[in-house]
Amino acid sequence: MWARPDGSRLLLAATPEATEYVGGVYGFDEVVVGPLRVSFDGRELHLHAPGLALELHLHGGRGLSVPWPRPAWFTRWVEGPIAHRLLGVNTYGVSPSGVEEWYRAVSIRRILSGWASVGGRDFGRLGPIDPPAGFGFSEPPRFPTMVGVHPLLERPLERPHPGPG
Repeated sequence: MWARPDGSRLLLAATPEATEYVGGVYGFDEVVVGPLRVSFDGRELHLHAPGLALELHLHGGRGLSVPWPRPAWFTRWVEGPIAHRLLGVNTYGVSPSGVEEWYRAVSIRRILSGWASVGGRDFGRLGPIDPPAGFGFSEPPRFPTMVGVHPLLERPLERPHPGPG
């Protein structure tokens, strides 16, 4: 997901299947399907998205791993308040299409340095995202951070409509 300064939302996806799935959960103003080049060695993240002319290079500090799987209720009611207080993020929410989402962190690492550009325009110094990206409940952390997540998404159950009589 990419939020432009004008508030429009762009989805960058490697395959049409990814576009269909993610586009069915969230709304986008524009979708670009094409090869994304991503490398991550645990500390450094490099991303090149040709449809946006995006270049992103981030270097993280020492990381904290959360190795064990947790049930959805734990993510929502235990991790949620902690993540909100420490990072300003939510671990649970409902998308505009009604999909329930739990974001279970598996790793967290503060970004120490990096740079990004779109179309050759440098983003400048690392800092808080201001104004917010506009992703709803799933805004990124307050300060530059790499967070690995294991998301759980559940579509709402179809409820039968009562028949006549």
